Order: sequence, then structure tokens, then C-alpha cells
Amino acid sequence: MSVARVTEIKSTSAKSFDDAIRTGLARANKKLQNMKSAWIENQEVMLDDAGHICEYRVQMKVTFVLTD
Repeated sequence: MSVARVTEIKSTSAKSFDDAIRTGLARANKKLQNMKSAWIENQEVMLDDAGHICEYRVQMKVTFVLTD
């Protein structure tokens, strides 16, 4: 029987949502072993004073299997 855990990750990028997701998962993979899936819970953009997008943010839940 395996046991999984879900942890919440927030990540940002100046490029895109896709880059924020990939960056967050790459960073999480350095600390979490046996990552199996990620669910993107929320996406948000930050705007500069001119109203242009300056930052992409994602909030995701990552599932990983615990080892003995």
C-alpha cells in the first residue's frame, strides 16, 4: 500500500504561466521525491503602472508518494 501527500506550491515567472509551472515543479522536484501529479488551482497576473503584465503567478497542488 502506498501513501501520498499533497503540498501547495506557488511560483512566479516574468515570461508565462507555462514557465511559472515548469519553474515551480523543477524547484519542488529538488526537495520532493516521487512526484506524481500537479493540479493548477489558480492563475494570476500582476500588472505594472501602465497596465501591462509584469508577472505570471500560479498556485498548484503537487502530489507525491511517501517512501519508507
